[in-house]
Amino acid sequence: MKLFGGKKDTPDYPAPETGAPETPKSGLFSRMKQAVSRTRESLSSRIETVIALTRTVDESTLNDLETVLLSSDLGVQTTTAILEALRDRARRQAIEGGEELRELLKAQIRAILEAPIANQSGSSPSDGPHVTFLVGVNGTGKTTSAGKLAAWHRAQNRTVLLCAADTFRAAAIEQLEVWATRSGVEMIKTRHGGDPAAVLYDAISSAKAHNINELIVDTAGRLHTKTGLMDELDKMRRTAAKLIPGAPHEVLLVMDATTGQNGLQQARQFTQSAGATGIVLTKLDGTAKGGIAVAIAQELNLPVRFAGVGEQMTDLLEFSPTDFVDSLLG
Repeated sequence: MKLFGGKKDTPDYPAPETGAPETPKSGLFSRMKQAVSRTRESLSSRIETVIALTRTVDESTLNDLETVLLSSDLGVQTTTAILEALRDRARRQAIEGGEELRELLKAQIRAILEAPIANQSGSSPSDGPHVTFLVGVNGTGKTTSAGKLAAWHRAQNRTVLLCAADTFRAAAIEQLEVWATRSGVEMIKTRHGGDPAAVLYDAISSAKAHNINELIVDTAGRLHTKTGLMDELDKMRRTAAKLIPGAPHEVLLVMDATTGQNGLQQARQFTQSAGATGIVLTKLDGTAKGGIAVAIAQELNLPVRFAGVGEQMTDLLEFSPTDFVDSLLG
């Protein structure tokens, strides 16, 4: 096993690009708004068309809204849930025009995104680091997300150790080394083809010995149908739990937002087999169908924890349902 030393400079995170200084809150909101600009341009223009023609909200209005929501990749199940809630409200109390419809729609989407967060009870280790596994299929940005997440934690004044448990691909180890250096953290690795559970054991032991706050584990990309790789992941989970009761404390499924409903189906199957507790939604800035974030919360009952919004180290944002909805719908 080898400890790879990262540089010690603390990364600037987040970094406003130009102009007057922003508060952290306003800075994160503006970055989220920029990230979902493609979705907003598509979704808002169509919703504005519905609202502009609406004086009294009736069934025809709601049917038009249904078409708009489906076009943004919310999916049938999520769109149906939203429309049923709006119809129920309309039966109990008339919806007075397009602006009230917009505010009710925002409230419905925000409630869907917040529900999985409220339903989860976070666990904190009493002895050892907080252990996070990153899981998912190859090509979703898993290793990159591990490095960005390390930088994010460092910006919260936490000490971080990376674990290169994707021993299946030599390139993954090399890539994580680059991100360890960029984010200023150290990394535990082994040779290509080594035992992932063994390198995890060493990483947890090192993290405990050095009082590390956060251990981030990059695992091999796998499909839920690959029995051998899923057994390997189970072995890693057992190894973590033996060394730190309750570990892993988070299992974050890294999902590519641009794959939309196809990715959601894969994520649904993967979540059942890998025990995911949250989602890292990458490439959110690259899709006009960012409504997939809402579908994830509704259909998988998982919170979106982070959103990838670019290629830079600081382009990983902690996901805020309020900021996301306000960025989409104003």
